[in-house]
Amino acid sequence: MSVRNLEGLLNPKSVALIGASATPGSMGATVLKRLTDAGFHGEIQLVNPRRSEIDGRPCFASVADLPNPVDLGVVVTPPQTVPQIISELGKAGARAAVVITAGISGGEGGLRQQMLDAARPYCLRVLGPNCLGLLVPRVGLDASFSHLRPRDGDIALLSQSGALVVAMIDWAEARQIGFSVVGSMGDMADVDVGDMLDYLASDPHTRSILMYLEQVTDARKFMSAARSAARSKPVIAVKAGRSMQAARAAASHTGALAGQDAVYDAALRRAGILRVDDLEDLFGAAAVLARHKPIPSDRLAILTNGGGAGVLAADALATTGTRFAELSEATMERLNGALPETWSHANPIDIIGDAGPDRYETALRALLEDPNADAVLVMNCPTALASSEDVAERIVEVRKDTLSNRKTAKPILANWLGEATARVGSETLSQAGIPVYRTPAQAVKGFAYLADHAKAQRSLMRTPPGIPGDFEPDREGVESTLKKAIDDGRKWLSEPEAKSVLKAYGIETVPTEIAQSPEEASQIAEKMLQRADAVVLKILSPDITHKSDVGGVRLNIASAGEARSAAEAMIEQARASVPDARIEGVVVQPMIYRPDAHELILGIADDAVFGPVILFGAGGTSVETVRDKALALPPLDMTLAQDLIDETRISRLLNGYRNTPAADREQIALALVRLAQLAADMPQIRELDINPLLADEKGIVALDARIGVVAGETVRPGGNPRFALRPFPSAWDRKIEVKGRTLRVRPIRPEDEVLYPDFLEKLTPQDIHFRFFGYGIKPTHEQIARFTQIDYARAMAFVGLDGETGELLGVSRLAADPDYTEAEFAVVVRSDLKGQGIGWALMKTLIEYATDEPVGSLYGDVMRWNTGMLDLCRGLGFQESLNPEDIELVRFRMDTSGTPA
Repeated sequence: MSVRNLEGLLNPKSVALIGASATPGSMGATVLKRLTDAGFHGEIQLVNPRRSEIDGRPCFASVADLPNPVDLGVVVTPPQTVPQIISELGKAGARAAVVITAGISGGEGGLRQQMLDAARPYCLRVLGPNCLGLLVPRVGLDASFSHLRPRDGDIALLSQSGALVVAMIDWAEARQIGFSVVGSMGDMADVDVGDMLDYLASDPHTRSILMYLEQVTDARKFMSAARSAARSKPVIAVKAGRSMQAARAAASHTGALAGQDAVYDAALRRAGILRVDDLEDLFGAAAVLARHKPIPSDRLAILTNGGGAGVLAADALATTGTRFAELSEATMERLNGALPETWSHANPIDIIGDAGPDRYETALRALLEDPNADAVLVMNCPTALASSEDVAERIVEVRKDTLSNRKTAKPILANWLGEATARVGSETLSQAGIPVYRTPAQAVKGFAYLADHAKAQRSLMRTPPGIPGDFEPDREGVESTLKKAIDDGRKWLSEPEAKSVLKAYGIETVPTEIAQSPEEASQIAEKMLQRADAVVLKILSPDITHKSDVGGVRLNIASAGEARSAAEAMIEQARASVPDARIEGVVVQPMIYRPDAHELILGIADDAVFGPVILFGAGGTSVETVRDKALALPPLDMTLAQDLIDETRISRLLNGYRNTPAADREQIALALVRLAQLAADMPQIRELDINPLLADEKGIVALDARIGVVAGETVRPGGNPRFALRPFPSAWDRKIEVKGRTLRVRPIRPEDEVLYPDFLEKLTPQDIHFRFFGYGIKPTHEQIARFTQIDYARAMAFVGLDGETGELLGVSRLAADPDYTEAEFAVVVRSDLKGQGIGWALMKTLIEYATDEPVGSLYGDVMRWNTGMLDLCRGLGFQESLNPEDIELVRFRMDTSGTPA
């Protein structure tokens, strides 16, 4: 369940307080006073079986006795009464309840489950239990026990800590910050953060969303909702729990490196959410992001009347990963002609301590017009030579003048240093919509948030390159290998088995053979030495995790006799080090000489919340000591894989240095993409290490690999149910014969954007009008990206491609509501190819997909004179009716729930 009935929670027309009280200091009396003093726009009714009235308001014995309908119930009664009250609210037609009551325990048959069972028949939504309450200032709703009532504003605040809600309301009030919604999430028995994000994403009264997170309960729902919200407005989060103690113990290097907080970091970044460190940063980021559109890059110009202040800002900027704006020659000439000779002649632009409003204005206008600057930080140190207040007023005037010009409408941030003297000027700037910060470091951090958010927005809309080659993994072979290990009761594949899995997914490995005795090791080595200068021996045991720790790796073995001796010594040492270990022999492989190669680690870890994650970093025996690693949620494309590589320190070495050529980063990225596909196809794999993977200019090769497995059902390709982001559903890639043409029908990919320009060129204006109801003939990259970069958990689009040329011939799509109760469909076929069965094939596939999911129903609106589409829908069996909102449209609907009508 997601947004269903949340309108009754966040915009109720009537409220019932169950547990209202006249006893001073009680929860019932406190919440009643908050409700009645807030000026709620609707009706408030009270329920208490022991009272007939409270403070002159009538009070009723039960919800059933209430004389008028109820949208929202607010429950402050003892825990054991809550399930029955929820049932009564449902019967009375209420759509939601805020359960402030604590002590509602979980477990099968517990009060928590009883409460949910009581709500389910009525689709009644429950916020809480064990929460501070809910505040919606716009409608005068204060159903909480907060000590302060927030002012109305356009920031939504969601918190999993009730104590921090009141602290943040207090903090915001001192800064005159208002809220559209303040939601204390409590135990999230029903309504969770994902549900609220879904609602707030389309809420016109909310411009930005702030969150204090402690945990995510439904990762896939959270990621879908977060990505949707982050595309429409800034979403900023504080996530508690950065300490290493949160990381679970793990047998593999990848598991040990993939700490839980690092996974949350990767998830928030993938969703486009800006993560900040503390509560003050939460509001500081909101102040700048809510006022400015994303900037094109990360170049800051710093304007100051004090050299020391400029240096402090420059030092802060150097730590953020953002850049100083390199002033253009035209700007330098303009500043040289207008400023004293003693100005800094560089960025930061120090215009000297006696700078007044005129000098500030001249310099600021020049910087705003410089194409190399994305934003300007204006700083002022109070002096007796010029008025800080007058300077602030002039900055406001410049901002008003430049906002109407797209080239100069850049973000202006301000830092008025001092306290008493700076107060008036700071208020002037803030009231004009210019974010003001108390210190240079805070101001620079505000700009960094602006740059980071813009980068996140661009990453959500990027078009990745296609994956090189037309590779198809050997899924059946891998499934057979995994099944054998699981049937044998093993938790880990042998090294040769693990390498066979990698090879099946196109990741190059070194040839590896098993020797069950030193004599067999000698024979295998003799054979390999005919093609290699030396071989490597490794101990083979399901009970030894890290072979090098027990002397289980021997390098540079140059003869068969040396191989026999090394195998004997290795087995003896392993038995001495781990007496209970099962020694199954040794593995033999050629020694790989690549002196300039980098040792890397690639892996799959399993997170308890977000499921499989992909790891990349510096490898080798010191991997856990160096801890140069980065994580990403799968699935990956080539761009996301390159981003993952760039997050590590070793990426700078991979780019080449001195006489060492750059490594083949495309092959590394491709290996990461294929690992992500392996995780999508094989949920039985819970941990995987490739360590080391050698990478140089010649390519990559995996020298060692470990794969941990668990029993699990075989799924369709790309069907791993534990992915937080639903992977590409490759099982729906098929070829269909349509009137003598081979049509490849598959789910859409982000890289399909390149197919759209030619496709749109071959649509007539009338067909564009029919499909898009007036949509422009030349959509932007951002508009096309929204067609191609879809969330497979909530939408689907099937492209019809020419089987020979790969041209885009048509597209069918559905967009489901978050509850999956219904989805709107659409289809468009190239104008010159109508009547050839392409639209029919695309729609049949879409209907089959909707039924398989299942989506409750498909519906679509068709213009009354679009006869071709009308005939197609009728032929497919859709039910026809008039659109109640537009008589020019015909509404078609089909039940795809899979249940009998």
